[in-house]
Amino acid sequence: MDFGMPTLIETKSLKECAALCRALDLRFIELNMNLPQYQLPFIDAGFFMETAEQYGIYYTVHLDENLNVSDFNPKVVQAYRQTVLETITLAKILKIPVLNMHLSKGVYFTLPDKKVYLFDVYRNDYLKSICIFRDECEEAIDNSDILICIENSDGFTAFQTEALDLLLESPAFGLTFDIGHNHGIGGADEAVIMKRADKLCHMHMHDAAGKRDHLALGTGELDLPRYFSLAGIHSCRAVLETKTILGLKESVKWMKGKKR
Repeated sequence: MDFGMPTLIETKSLKECAALCRALDLRFIELNMNLPQYQLPFIDAGFFMETAEQYGIYYTVHLDENLNVSDFNPKVVQAYRQTVLETITLAKILKIPVLNMHLSKGVYFTLPDKKVYLFDVYRNDYLKSICIFRDECEEAIDNSDILICIENSDGFTAFQTEALDLLLESPAFGLTFDIGHNHGIGGADEAVIMKRADKLCHMHMHDAAGKRDHLALGTGELDLPRYFSLAGIHSCRAVLETKTILGLKESVKWMKGKKR
């Protein structure tokens, strides 16, 4: 089981991030494509490859959180899908095994008594677009050892769960279980994940207390040994997804203490 770190706002360069990863004896960095330095036009594949070899690490990718592969605007959706396809090309070069992504809920209308999601109202159009995206990604990945893992966030809606199942029909897709996000919504996503646990292959590990997540391991309320056991059973990679260097160091220290 490999443990990795997220891209931290405190690490200003890839080299700085890689040096920290190596110093903490972690195996990989999850590159966050929301950051300007990790936009595709600015990634020098040769430099990234050399850095990985120098520090003895590898990469996974967290796709842009704004990614909406089902947007109703054809120009917008084309840009988002093309971004994913180009990231797959990069993943082949750098031997990146996992692309992590969220399923967008899209736009909603706020009525006097409820929110109405357009993806729900136009569900057939939405699901058709999900299938097109799935098939494009599967074709692009081909026989490469790359998985696009769908991460839980703030509760799967019915239309998202239906889309999730369509994506998981393809061998190109898997699941990411973020245990802190799940805790923050009262555990609502866990049943969705566990029903499809055979597709679980990536985890975001951080502690949580109430609605506060991304805490250092051992500083919150989660039954961490249970989730680490789940990760082991499914041979998951696990990102220690705190947001600070201090929190990351505390998490590594907690893990080392548990191994004694």
